[in-house]
Amino acid sequence: MALFIFGLSPSQAQDSVTSEPLTIGTSYLVSTHGAKRRLNVVLPADYDESDQTYPILIMLDGGVRQDFYLTLGIERWNQLWRRSAPVIFVGVETVDRQRELLPPTKSGEEQGRYPTAGESADFRAWLSGTVLPLVRDRYRDDGRAFLAGESAAGHFVAETWAITPQLFDGYAALSPSLQWDNQSLSHRLAGMEKQDRPALFLSLADEGGATEEGVLRFVSEAGSNLCFADRRTELAHANMLHGLLPEALQYLLPTDADWLEDYGLALRCSGQVGA
Repeated sequence: MALFIFGLSPSQAQDSVTSEPLTIGTSYLVSTHGAKRRLNVVLPADYDESDQTYPILIMLDGGVRQDFYLTLGIERWNQLWRRSAPVIFVGVETVDRQRELLPPTKSGEEQGRYPTAGESADFRAWLSGTVLPLVRDRYRDDGRAFLAGESAAGHFVAETWAITPQLFDGYAALSPSLQWDNQSLSHRLAGMEKQDRPALFLSLADEGGATEEGVLRFVSEAGSNLCFADRRTELAHANMLHGLLPEALQYLLPTDADWLEDYGLALRCSGQVGA
């Protein structure tokens, strides 16, 4: 009807439609661990409107065929509600996840299943020595950086927090694979001298078994600067990223918004196991 009103034929109407590229951010092609991968950087919506500086969020498994769109969408949705402060979002693509994200294992079953695993220390050095300087050289950051990941990447986050806590200002380990290497990371933390570490958001879904045992031991040894989201009765491993990343960002990057709880956006975690 509108076409007849305006006197346009369908072909004329189509000819009048223009298009332009949809630009989300900038992708950098880099190499490490014998493989090329992308760093996908997206800036806050108002980045070009002022000289304001922003924290950096490193999101592991951040390739466009991985968790990039989901996690970026969650971060932007949080901003709409002022649930968390805006960040320079950096999605770090992983290629061989077990090789890059996990430490060596003494388990014969894990060695057989993941023969390349065990180079998390080198990947961590690459993040701190190459990725963060690259981002800081090109964008206005405020000096803070945060690290987030789930599953194997969650183990990487928890390991980084435990052994090199000074690398980042806050950490989010969502359903970390703490069954790895016979739960060695949680045992290692239990044997470490207590120290002040940055804020850690750590969650547990319905994994059960050795994963649950490792997570609960880790939480019991983590100290007070912890936000533990125990969702064993609510979430599965497959949907915990969707359900818990909003809260993780809310905890690590709080705002002064006073309406969040009224809209069901309360932070539900504590430092106590089972709370």
